[in-house]
Amino acid sequence: MNLMITVIDIQGTCPVYHLEDRIIIRNGFILDGHASGSVCMHSLSSIIPYYIALSRGIAPIELGLNNADKNIAYLQCLDPCKFTGGGTVTFAVEVNEDAQ
Repeated sequence: MNLMITVIDIQGTCPVYHLEDRIIIRNGFILDGHASGSVCMHSLSSIIPYYIALSRGIAPIELGLNNADKNIAYLQCLDPCKFTGGGTVTFAVEVNEDAQ
């Protein structure tokens, strides 16, 4: 399974991401640098706890990452922009066979 991680919201100013930027994780563990744009290390710390479970088909609702029965998980980077002047980024993580 592949994960397509899309930036859906930015609070403040993020120096790395823009709306609709994507990160692709193939086969459950390969960060596809060619299909993805720049990747912020702070955001990886939010993604890492969940990418294996999501890649193996665990429903986002079972992980507390969605409050409806959807195939989309919602994650947020750790930058508390209100206090750092940076940007807090929210991601939608979708599981699919052909993430591009």
